[in-house]
Amino acid sequence: MSAVAVPTHTEAPAREMPRESYLNDGYSIKSWLLTLDHKRIGILYMVSVSIFFLMGALFALTIRLELMTPGGDLMEAETYNKMFTMHGVVMVFFVLIPAIPAILGNFLIPLMIGARDVAFPRLNLASWYIFMAGGTLALTAALFGGVDTGWTFYTPYSTVYSNSNVILAGMGAFTAGFSSILTGLNFIVTIHTMRAPGMTWFRLPLFIWAHYATSLIQVLATPVIAITLLLMVLERGFNLGFFNPNLGGDPVLFQHLFWFYSHPAVYIMILPGMGVMSEMVALVARKPVFGYSFVAFSSLGIAIIGFFVWGHHMYVSGQSVYAGMVFSLITFLVAVPSAIKTFNWVATLYKGSITYESPLYFVVGFLGLFVIGGVTGLFLAAVGLDVHMHDTYFVVAHFHYIMVGGEIMAFLGGLHFWWPKISGRRYPELMGKLSAMLVFVGFNLTFFPQFLVGYLGMPRRYHTYPDEFQIFNVMSSGGAMVLGVGYLLPFIYLLWSLKYGEAAGPNPWRAKGLEWTIQSPPKTGNFDQTPIVHEEAYEYATLDVRGEVKGV
Repeated sequence: MSAVAVPTHTEAPAREMPRESYLNDGYSIKSWLLTLDHKRIGILYMVSVSIFFLMGALFALTIRLELMTPGGDLMEAETYNKMFTMHGVVMVFFVLIPAIPAILGNFLIPLMIGARDVAFPRLNLASWYIFMAGGTLALTAALFGGVDTGWTFYTPYSTVYSNSNVILAGMGAFTAGFSSILTGLNFIVTIHTMRAPGMTWFRLPLFIWAHYATSLIQVLATPVIAITLLLMVLERGFNLGFFNPNLGGDPVLFQHLFWFYSHPAVYIMILPGMGVMSEMVALVARKPVFGYSFVAFSSLGIAIIGFFVWGHHMYVSGQSVYAGMVFSLITFLVAVPSAIKTFNWVATLYKGSITYESPLYFVVGFLGLFVIGGVTGLFLAAVGLDVHMHDTYFVVAHFHYIMVGGEIMAFLGGLHFWWPKISGRRYPELMGKLSAMLVFVGFNLTFFPQFLVGYLGMPRRYHTYPDEFQIFNVMSSGGAMVLGVGYLLPFIYLLWSLKYGEAAGPNPWRAKGLEWTIQSPPKTGNFDQTPIVHEEAYEYATLDVRGEVKGV
């Protein structure tokens, strides 16, 4: 995929920013807070999500410190409940869901399709303000005593029995949902209406296909969780009987509504990461993605089938055996599109001209973590096994491998891949490789022992446990320290590179795609003139391993 109407830019001198770019087009705080530039809004999300990530990580650190010993000797049970609840609320609603779409999606989608901005720039900025309002409400709940319901807010505990700040935290998640809906709507309209001439649907980068599928889920599923949380708040605040059986409500109805959104939300988290992987796999293999159309349609398949599997969270919640069997079969079916993607990525790497740069390390790390998370999901899809392992640390390990291991590895990989485009600077390659390896090793050391201890019967959400489980928890806590270092390193050297990094030039990776045909960092408005696309996506076949045109 390339363009013929985009002028060629020469590389900028070292430590010299291009004269016109979105970064130096007004340095004042006001110019950033009122910006309509999709790239700056992506950076605003990056700063915000990074702050929430650090807070969520601190909550996780306290949890792991508590679990290093069998007795509850660091905090009381009630405090522990608030710690894992706030960890879940912050990480799910304010880190994992917005991380790739709001940051990389905002920055890259217009660049990749040849547009000057998103369809609704003002709505884009409003989405960030709504996101920040929701995060402020959730953190206020933490500051004024916390929440102890778990991030799922299960009723009737959340509506009747809990004495914590349920309403404030619930309204925080409710508010953030509107940001997700508006961002998804903006992306759908942008992809439909603002593609450059020649950018047909089957010339779109797979990153765009993944975000299109994600946006459909955001628009269709998020209103359900918003209504559910609103009903919970109304029942708690005004004693209305939606879920309280004493008032004629049904607590299982809450679970149906909650998981109807929250399982598709898993794909809001992982689908954009799959899009990132497709771009990086093509780069490191220096060849087109194997089975492009299968990978593209598998994103839509995951989005569609994901709406029909929520009941596998409720095998032990009172639903009928027959419903459980149906949900089990559909859950096995939703694994097929993910398996197609994984097979096609590996097939792309097979006999490719592999380049041993930092993106490769994140690709391999993602594949390792995602495959473990996906395979263990099949265990939980089986009704008999899930009844045994429900609400144990096996479940904790499984969803962390998908939602944190897979997605955050993909996010870090995408951040390293597109950092030269975002900042105009290169980072130390050795540090990028070291970070990927630390995250991979630290993550496996943290969460793989939890599969074992979960299968042996250790329940989640308890701050005490039998002595025989301590070795597994010490391994997890030690791995969390390694993982924390792996996550912290990019904060340090990427910020360092902003001042001291080598100038990147327009296309340091010799990659394909419209975003690599313009200066780094891009100027406001992106393109001097509308590009015209003449090639299919990922036409690496014309390049050799050095990125030079073959035969020239």
